[in-house]
Amino acid sequence: MPKPYKLWLLRTTYENQIDSSCIIKGNSMNKEHNREQISISQKAAFGAGHLVLNLLPGALTFFSFFLLTAFGMDPFLAGLLGGLPRIVDAITDPIMGFLTDNTKSKWGRRRPYIFVGAILSGVLFILLWQMSPDNSPTYNFWYFLFFSILFIIGNTIFATPLVGLGYEMSSDYKERTRLMAFANTIGQIAWMIVPWFWVIIADPEVFASQDVGVRQLSVIVGAICIVLGVLPAIFCVGIDARKMENRKIISMNTLWSNLKQLYADIKLVMKNSLFMRLCGATFLVFNGFQMVAAFSVYIIVFYMYNGSYEAASTWPAWFSMTSAIVTAFVVIPLVSKMANKYGKRNAFIITTLISIVGYLLKWWAFDVALNEGFNQSAVGQSLTSGVESLFIWLNPFLESIGMSWFSINTTVEAPWLIFIPVPFIAFGAGGLFTLMMSMTADICDLDELENGMPRKEGTFGAIYWWMIKVGQGFALALGGLVLKLVGFISDAPTQSTETMHSLRIADIVIPSLTAALAIWVMWKYNLTEKRANQIKEQLEKRRGRI
Repeated sequence: MPKPYKLWLLRTTYENQIDSSCIIKGNSMNKEHNREQISISQKAAFGAGHLVLNLLPGALTFFSFFLLTAFGMDPFLAGLLGGLPRIVDAITDPIMGFLTDNTKSKWGRRRPYIFVGAILSGVLFILLWQMSPDNSPTYNFWYFLFFSILFIIGNTIFATPLVGLGYEMSSDYKERTRLMAFANTIGQIAWMIVPWFWVIIADPEVFASQDVGVRQLSVIVGAICIVLGVLPAIFCVGIDARKMENRKIISMNTLWSNLKQLYADIKLVMKNSLFMRLCGATFLVFNGFQMVAAFSVYIIVFYMYNGSYEAASTWPAWFSMTSAIVTAFVVIPLVSKMANKYGKRNAFIITTLISIVGYLLKWWAFDVALNEGFNQSAVGQSLTSGVESLFIWLNPFLESIGMSWFSINTTVEAPWLIFIPVPFIAFGAGGLFTLMMSMTADICDLDELENGMPRKEGTFGAIYWWMIKVGQGFALALGGLVLKLVGFISDAPTQSTETMHSLRIADIVIPSLTAALAIWVMWKYNLTEKRANQIKEQLEKRRGRI
């Protein structure tokens, strides 16, 4: 049998031995071991799962660019391929949340799905991109749509229980934040990698053609996702749910009654005003950022380099990669400390305000004249000279390992100032998911106190991410509308001065406004550490420690 499966069985045997020593009081369970602190191995495994959560959609986004250039897909049909699978996603997420909340197995409620879902996600991602430009556009459209739907289902089987597992891995208010911070730090590695996919695939020195690059790179991405994706199923431990009351029987005979219960659970979750504040704030911050995410690339290429992709070189990729690095190794650790010192709500308000400062700074950081002035200064010249010397030294090595695409073009003036807002802006997305996922875990406790068993981590997680996905669809559509309104012409070699001026304003105003609205939404969020600890004590008195 495969080695990961052996590890899974060994760990399950060990956990069952521990479970046999549980003190069972009535219908409740009281484990004698401390569930509040999470081991570094479990955090690392959960983080590996989060890397997959980011790598798959990130790779899908960058690979989709080649539907047009490598496979000759009509832009309208390519847009449909991005939108139609989301309909399936919107249906499967809540269903999967309900299934994983009510599943009974000796391996727990979440881990079997994570194990199977990781394998399905990786395999289906590989199959998704095994197309050929020799096929007709119609064939490629239906092939991609069919496997997109299967991929969405496979990814839901993996992602929804993984998110739910994270909510239940610790009962401690502060440890939950530390777990999410650790996982999101590892998850950011995906965003350091994916911006380079379009550079690698398009490089003729790496792949013979773009379609060959897509097919071969998809195999590498899929294999990595399988290996990393099964780790949470093997090493992470959630609550012992064997004695959990009121779970529904999952079978074909109970299909209709379970659908009605799912509808009732969704209504119940959406009546939770604190949870809806989290969803609303996330919707605003994340989708305000998503709406203008591509604008920075357009501004760099068409405003700073007058439409020359050759001159812009790899600067857009370096901008995205730098943002991910700062988010992972600077912002998220700081956010975790802020949350545990000042409270999660206050940390969210502070980090969101900092991100607004970053958006405002973009007006000066992306200014051509200011960048030219900086390059002429002693500091700018020293920075350019140092980077140029570094890559002169690195280039032979990069060429020897086929990574010449990683170089920086030093034959044109570098836009060094564009990196100044990055640490500020990173506080927005970097703090968002670390804090919101930790707060959702607290709300799952509140829901158990108010509505009883079974605990609904899967349902809460599914609805939270469903709202994000729906919002992302709207954000991408509205982003395209903004481009049209400012007069951006997609197939034009250059853009007018008025268009770029309006686009730069939109790039700042939209995310700043949505971030400010998110602060207003979260202003009256009142689930503090003191209240969370009180809820925890009440739950343990009612059903013991689990």
